[in-house]
Amino acid sequence: MILPPDTERIRFRPYQREDVALVLEMFSDPDARRFYPSIDGPHAAETWIAWSRDLYDTTGFGMWAIEHVETGEFLGDCGLTLQPVEGESMLEVGYHLTQSHRGRGYATEAGIVCRNHAFEALGSSEVCSVVDPLNEASRAVASRIHAQSRTFTNHEGREMCLYWTSRRSGLTER
Repeated sequence: MILPPDTERIRFRPYQREDVALVLEMFSDPDARRFYPSIDGPHAAETWIAWSRDLYDTTGFGMWAIEHVETGEFLGDCGLTLQPVEGESMLEVGYHLTQSHRGRGYATEAGIVCRNHAFEALGSSEVCSVVDPLNEASRAVASRIHAQSRTFTNHEGREMCLYWTSRRSGLTER
């Protein structure tokens, strides 16, 4: 597994089994609970961490914990996963921040690094983010990470927003 590079403000690290309390904190506030109601206790947080750790072993990527470079404080997570989009598996940039760290540009910063990592380290030709249309904050982040957007109906029959960037668009910095 090759981690995305650090920025001036954030660093990526693999999730550890001991990060349960951090994951619970990340999904504990009403905004996070609205979109991730299933992360509701230690077992769910352990499952989230195990899923990411399994992805590291099987794909070389997953959701990584992000920390502040200077303080080491946990900010949230950001990473790459495979998501079903209209019958295809697409590489997705996902991101979640603790409530106290939202609105400071960390999700956009980490998302851009992960998008570029997908192109440069993994050789991906296209990267996306799938966002609930009601999640305005996440949609704003995705619009800063990606070049294009549209709606689609997911495998559960729900309309979702799809944001994506292709390697050929030349968008590797923002």
